[in-house]
Amino acid sequence: MKVLDLKCTQQHVFEGWFASEDDFQSQRERGLVSCPLCGDASVDKQLSAPRLNLGASPAPVAPTASTPAPTAEAGLPAVMADPHLQAAWMKVMREAVARTEDVGERFAEVARQMHYGETEERGIRGRTSAKEAVELLEEGITVLPLPDSLNEPLQ
Repeated sequence: MKVLDLKCTQQHVFEGWFASEDDFQSQRERGLVSCPLCGDASVDKQLSAPRLNLGASPAPVAPTASTPAPTAEAGLPAVMADPHLQAAWMKVMREAVARTEDVGERFAEVARQMHYGETEERGIRGRTSAKEAVELLEEGITVLPLPDSLNEPLQ
């Protein structure tokens, strides 16, 4: 399995998993490779660092809500192994962007204001530290970590 770093003409960067370099080229020539964020089929391979497996196997991690169970195909998360799941995931992420306000670095502050009734409740997204996210959860404020790419405009 070959993992390639790819980029579309909209400058979205994403990974592609292919059986070989020839498989990537063949799929790209047939128009089967496209950006999961904007659907752009003009995709180029970027430089990427190789992953070396030197025989040490990491300790198994039990799946949680934030870490999907691996699939049979080389331990890939199901969303990476199934193009239909990838498309569904991207649809959900586009909806999340469309229906939420980006409050940036003020995420924790705005989430607390809403939780304590200081401002109207609404869907928000933004950035906060892992420590701050844990503190929000301890206060009873629901947070859901999402990919950082949601802070970039989706086409």
